[in-house]
Amino acid sequence: MNDIVDDFVKYLTDTKQYSTHTATAYEHDIYDFMSFYSRWANAELMQGDLSRIDTLCFRAWLADRARRKLEHKSTARALSSLRGFYKFINKKYNIENEAIGLISSPKVPRKLSKAIDTHEVNDMKSALFAIDEKNPWVATRDWALIMLLFGCGLRISEALSLNVRDIQNRPDTIRIVGKGNKERIVPVLPAVHDAIAKYIAACPYDMSPDKPLFRSVRGLAMSARMAEKTVENLRAYLQLPDYVTPHALRHTFATALLSGGADLRSLQELLGHASLSTTQLYTKVNMAEINDIYAHAHPRAIQE
Repeated sequence: MNDIVDDFVKYLTDTKQYSTHTATAYEHDIYDFMSFYSRWANAELMQGDLSRIDTLCFRAWLADRARRKLEHKSTARALSSLRGFYKFINKKYNIENEAIGLISSPKVPRKLSKAIDTHEVNDMKSALFAIDEKNPWVATRDWALIMLLFGCGLRISEALSLNVRDIQNRPDTIRIVGKGNKERIVPVLPAVHDAIAKYIAACPYDMSPDKPLFRSVRGLAMSARMAEKTVENLRAYLQLPDYVTPHALRHTFATALLSGGADLRSLQELLGHASLSTTQLYTKVNMAEINDIYAHAHPRAIQE
C-alpha cells in the first residue's frame, strides 16, 4: 500500500503541479484513513480491500475524526484527499469504489478574513525599525515584503519566490506564478518599487539577478515562517489583533480595490483565484462595511 500512496503523491507533485506542502497534506490524510481502517477492521489495509470498503467504514472514519475533535475544515479536506486518491487508483490501477462518492462532506462555514486598517499598516514601518534597531537592513527587507503583500496582493509564497531579476529596472508589472503553476500579471506601484530598491541597496548579500529577492540574516532564501514571525512580532509590538497576518495584508489589498470600484473579474485576475466564488467573498466584506456606515450615519437608519 505504501508504494501506491507514494505513487499518488508523485502524481500530485509531477502531474498536478501541487506544492510539496499540499502533497504532504494529502499523504497525511490518506495515512490517517489507513490507520483508522487498521483499528476498525483489526487488520492492515491491503490493496484488495480498497474496492470493498463500504459507506459504513467511511462514515465511521469521519465520526472518529469528530471524536478526536478535528475541525470540520480539516475533515472536509481529508475526505477530499481520499476522493482524489480513489480517482487516481481507479485510473491507474483500475480499482473502483462507488461508496466513497456517497459520502457527504462536513459543512464548513466560510469565514471572512478581516482587512487591516490603513493606519495600522503605516505604523508597521516605524515599528519594524524599532524592533530591528540593531539590523536596519532586516527592517528594510521586512517593510519591502509588507509593501509587496499590501501593494500587490501577493500570497506570501509568491512574494518569497521572486528573484532579483523579477523586480529589476522598476517594471510596471511582474509575472507571478501562483497556485497550480498558474501565471498572472500584477501591476507594481511606485511606492512598492521604492521600498524594494531601498532594501536591495541595504542588503549585505549578493543581489545578482538570479538570487532570491528576500534573504534571511544568513543570506539564504527567506522562509514563509520567517515572514509569519515578522508579523507576529509586529502584532505584539503594536498590540494588534490576532487576525493581522501576512494573508490579511493580501486581503486588505483586495478590499481596498473593491471599495475603490474594481470589478470582481479584474480582482479575480489580480489575486489569482481559480474560482470567482472565492473572490465574491470580498463583496460580503464590502457590504458589511456599507451596512455599518448606513447604520451609524444614515438618518433613516435611526430608530424612532
